Formats: sequence, structure tokens, C-alpha cells
Amino acid sequence: MTDFTSSYKLTIKACYLGLFVQATVINLTPVLFIPLREQFGFSFSKLGLLVLVNFITQVVSDILFSHVVDRHGYRRFLVWAHIGIIVGFSIFAISPFLMRDPYLGFVLGTLVFSAAGGLLEVLLSPVVHAIPSTAKSASMSLLHSFYAWGQMAVVILTTLFLFAFGRQAWPVIVLLWTIPPLLNALLFSVIPFAPIVPDEHRQGYRTHIRNRFFIVAVLAIGFGGAAEVIMNQWASAFMEKVMLIPKVIGDVAGMSMFALMLGLGRLLHGKFGHKFDLYKIMMIGCAAAFVCYVVVSLSGIGSISILACGICGIAVSLLWPGTLVLTSERFPLAGTWLFAFLAAGGDIGAAAGPWLVGIISDHAVKVPLLAGIGLNLGLDQTQLGMRIGILIGSLFPLAALLCLGYMKRARQRLPLIK
Repeated sequence: MTDFTSSYKLTIKACYLGLFVQATVINLTPVLFIPLREQFGFSFSKLGLLVLVNFITQVVSDILFSHVVDRHGYRRFLVWAHIGIIVGFSIFAISPFLMRDPYLGFVLGTLVFSAAGGLLEVLLSPVVHAIPSTAKSASMSLLHSFYAWGQMAVVILTTLFLFAFGRQAWPVIVLLWTIPPLLNALLFSVIPFAPIVPDEHRQGYRTHIRNRFFIVAVLAIGFGGAAEVIMNQWASAFMEKVMLIPKVIGDVAGMSMFALMLGLGRLLHGKFGHKFDLYKIMMIGCAAAFVCYVVVSLSGIGSISILACGICGIAVSLLWPGTLVLTSERFPLAGTWLFAFLAAGGDIGAAAGPWLVGIISDHAVKVPLLAGIGLNLGLDQTQLGMRIGILIGSLFPLAALLCLGYMKRARQRLPLIK
């Protein structure tokens, strides 16, 4: 029997590196917030706008390129996506030396590397999914584990570089992060690709856009994306401001621990997940994430909150890649558009969830009843607001659980769409 997967080993490795690169696109700018603020005096709203531009651009890119890729093939778009990241990072790094207002250069660079990152998000999953295999969910989990490893790498290595060479050296580390996409652009120019769905058999988005299963799947990955990113983005601030844990410890034990557990959960599923029902694992993960959010928000013991944060990383690890697998199994003849719409749904959840938690954290203290409870518990306004914000965040894994429950019932009740 031919081992098809062995014929595409280099292709799979290039996709792994692609997810690693995509993690740098999303996580590099937030690590540079303080150096940029200190050097240029940017407000937090201006810095936060760069993150918003990043996510919005990726959503637009997800949808815009889906149909074009199906018509013209994956190779050229994957190569150009990596080149786009190189160009975007380079614009970002040299803006202070070329522009009177470097912020305009930061926005332009962000637009370029975010559009390219969104294209990677659309392309990498279907490339791996197209490779013949009896363990699709395991392959997808292993692929998406490299996002977590990339996130850890960009946070730790960038922080160590700035510590060693000074925060003013941030343009150098941004340029150094162009090396992985350069290597991968070369790889994608020569590696083989598994056949995609032929034009005559491919079903366009108009066939399924109103399908209830598909709509619920988009909601599921949106809620799952929110559940993943809220805890990840808010862990550091929560540990420092609410639990009064020093920032260095909070970052390592909060953000880095979450990312480590996120990657570990995906890695373990990639190795052993074929033995278990994916729906069941994901639904258990949703329930566990709900409990973790509640524990983090209500606990008065720092070590317990840190432990719950780490467990949450494992709990939410399959919500994004698992939804991709379940939906693609449901619609096996869909083209790249399927992954594009799901990626857009996940990106919207990843952007809207943390934003909503931030708004709730700012305004919860204005509710007299909640303010009175906080006063009785000895919490200041920041602590009360952030605890309530994280508690509200627990609703996202709960909503994902309800969506997965519907999808599982629909799978048992209805045949595959072919």
C-alpha cells in the first residue's frame, strides 16, 4: 500500500512553518507596544488600532482571495503571501527612517503583512487537508499546533532580544523575523501539492451559504476563536493588575503557559486523536474552558488562576482546527471558500471577543450593584472590572458548546452534502 503522506512530507513541513509565520504576523506588533510608545509617544488607542487593522485586513483577505485561489492554484499565492509578509515587516521596520510620520508607515506595513497573513490562513489548512490521509483531524491539529509554537517564539525571542540589545533595536528584530517567510517562500516554490477538488466537481459557496449546519459552524469557530484569544490576550494584564503577580512572572506563567498548553493540546490530538470522537473531545473542551474562565475570574489565589489559565489552553486547543475538520467533512466538495469563510468567522470572534471584554471591564464598575459588590469584597475598580470581563468571557466557550451540540445532532440526522 502506498503511503501517500510520505510523498508530501516536505509540503507538510512547509505548512507547519507557514502557521509559525502566521503567528508572527498576529503577535509581533503587541510585543512592540511599549518600545513604540516610549520612542514615539503613541497613545494606547493608536497602538490598539494597529491590532484592529491587522484583524480586519485578515478577514477581508480571507474572503477576497478564496475564489481566486481555486481558479489559479495554491503555489503562486503561497509564495506571494510569504513575500508580502517580508515586504510588510520591512516597511514597518524602516518607516521611522523614511517617513516624517512613522505611524503611517506602521499602518501601511500592517496592511501589507496582515493581508498576506490572512491569505496564509486561507491556504494552509486546505493544502494539508487535501493530502490523502485517514487521520484528517490529527493532521489539522498538528498543523495548528505550530501557531502556538510560533506565538511562544515571537513573544520570548523578541522580548529577550529587546532586553539584550535595548528597546531602540526593535527594527532589527522585526527585520530578523523576515527570515522564516523567506525560507518558506523558497520551499513553496518547489514542493508538490496534492490535487484539489476539480472545477467540475467543486461546489461554490452559493450552494451552502444558507445551510444551517454551515451557519452554525461559522458561529462555532467564531465563539471558539473568542474563547481562545480572550484568555490569551488578557492573561498577562489580569495576573498583574488583579492577582498582583509581577509582570515577568505573569507573562511567563500566563501568556506563555497558555500558548504552551494550546500547542500541547493540538500536538497530543495530532498523535492520539484518531482514537477518540472529535465532537466529544471538543464539547468536553468547551465545558472545561467555561469552568476555567469562571475559576480565573473568581479565584483569590494566584496559583489557582494561573493553573486554570494553563488548563484553558488545552481546553480550547481544538475549537478552531476541529471546526475546520468537522465542516470540511460535512461539505467534502467545497473549495477554498469553505476554509476562507470559517477563517473569517474565527478572526471576527478573535477580534470581537477581547474587545467586548475590554468594554465590559471599563463599564461594569459604573453599575451600582456591581460596584457595591466590589466594595464589599475589597476590590478596586480595575480589579472588579477585569474580573467581570473575564467572567463574561466564559459565555463564549459555552456558546461554542451549544453550536457543537447542534452540529453533532445534525451530522447524525442528515447525510453528507455531496
